[in-house]
Amino acid sequence: MPRPAELTNTEVFDAWAEGLDPGTHESFCSFCSENYSVIECFLYARFLGYLSSITACQEWVALKYPKPDHRRILLDEIEHMKEDIRLLREDIENYGVKRDSGVARIAAMEKELRGTINQVEQFTANKDRKGLLMAGADRAIRELAFIFKDDPIEGPLKEAAMSVWARMQLEE
Repeated sequence: MPRPAELTNTEVFDAWAEGLDPGTHESFCSFCSENYSVIECFLYARFLGYLSSITACQEWVALKYPKPDHRRILLDEIEHMKEDIRLLREDIENYGVKRDSGVARIAAMEKELRGTINQVEQFTANKDRKGLLMAGADRAIRELAFIFKDDPIEGPLKEAAMSVWARMQLEE
């Protein structure tokens, strides 16, 4: 007897997203298409009532809204810059480039390399910081919702949670 077909993570998440009311669905999809952070998409889904894993959300976002990996691009650029500096040093040692002009070019290239490394560190730190803030807010709001479940304050609390979410999205 054949086993029934199991839904993939993306199908499960897609079914959840399709179950949202049209306005919320459009808002969520728009957010996911414009946002580079899967974690933020997942947290937004959590605010909207999604209860399953981040894996399904991650696969769904990757399938529906593929994003460039800017951090990987910068890291690759750093490796190319290191190789260019190494080749220039080699050319200086082999007298292919005058020592004084080669040293000046190396200094400029190393300055650019340090700037790119700093850019990667800032990019990573900002992404991590925002992800941690969003995760903390998600946890706090879920705890409040649990505490005030079936309480008259539950409705206004959900509205306040969406306001907090919107405000955090506007902050950098």
